[in-house]
Amino acid sequence: MPPRIHALQAVEENTARHKTFYFSDGQCAQAEPGQFVMVWVPGVDEMPMSLSVIGERQAVTVEAKGPGTEALHALREGERIGIRGPYGHGFWAAPGRAVVVAGGTGMAPLLPLLEHLEQPVVLLGARTASLLLFREEATRLAGQVRVATDDGSAGHHGPVTELLEGTEEADRVYTCGPEAMMKKVVDWCSQRGIAVQASLERYMKCGLGICDSCAIDGLHVCREGPVFTGEVLASLEDFGRWKRAPSGKKVPL
Repeated sequence: MPPRIHALQAVEENTARHKTFYFSDGQCAQAEPGQFVMVWVPGVDEMPMSLSVIGERQAVTVEAKGPGTEALHALREGERIGIRGPYGHGFWAAPGRAVVVAGGTGMAPLLPLLEHLEQPVVLLGARTASLLLFREEATRLAGQVRVATDDGSAGHHGPVTELLEGTEEADRVYTCGPEAMMKKVVDWCSQRGIAVQASLERYMKCGLGICDSCAIDGLHVCREGPVFTGEVLASLEDFGRWKRAPSGKKVPL
């Protein structure tokens, strides 16, 4: 399936390492929070990215951390990208007390979910204060925002998972971020009988479940995910332990 070509309507700098790229695509306007698209940077690469804005216009929010994302960061308003998707299963919102746990760029797919939750508590983590993503936006949409940074430059000094203590009354938890962080969140929820949904990130080539690059214990992150329930994740031996390199070789997280 060829990508749909769109001109960038705006490029917004969020942190020293994150930018948001806005475009308008009819299919993406109907996406669910947590679904992803394949973004093609002409002449460079095609990469999976979750939608951080869904509505009249859409957006992906990207951290510069490799040749493909750095090439995307170099694009300006009016330049063109290609879009395929949206793909996969997103988050599903339900009534009740919700806690959202975001680490780093993981706040991007969770941001549109906040609009469908009732005054959620957001636990937002990053390596340092300057990399806290969408803090102001989360404050407008959430009932409460608690912050943690690895270096103690803002909020709690330590991993964001330590902020889970005191949220045991939650009916459900939604999380996205580094997989080691999400493993702690899923384990914490499982021990307390709290429903949890987590959005996984894996190396992808096709986005259609054909190439097997994103396989995890027989499931495809692009097709059965990227959002999985805690029950499913608890049954996966690779979750929180292993991933596949571009070569297909299984390597430790």
